[in-house]
Amino acid sequence: MIGLRAAFWLLLAAVAVLRLLPGPQLPAIAFSIGDKAQHALAFAALAMLGLWSYGAAGGQARLMLGLLAFGLGIELAQAATGWRHGEWPDVLADAAGLALGWAAVRVWGWMGTTGRGP
Repeated sequence: MIGLRAAFWLLLAAVAVLRLLPGPQLPAIAFSIGDKAQHALAFAALAMLGLWSYGAAGGQARLMLGLLAFGLGIELAQAATGWRHGEWPDVLADAAGLALGWAAVRVWGWMGTTGRGP
């Protein structure tokens, strides 16, 4: 459980840093997928790790709303920088990723009754 929680917080920090870095300072993309797909994949991973780590406490809705607020906060922070642009469609992609991650956890039954991951 501690490993999953550490992975969740590390991914959360990585998403924040990568979304706020100036474009030229971003690492080269290892594979070519669209911006919205990158948002959705990142937030699906955050949802899955978050649910595995914290979902059993009955705070699933709070976790998902918190992650959505995090995504909105990133977009607002990007809009405040001189080098990035916040976009509402990115927040929608984040929400789609959260729904995908939640559905994956539910469909595959990874939470079970203990809330533990795979």
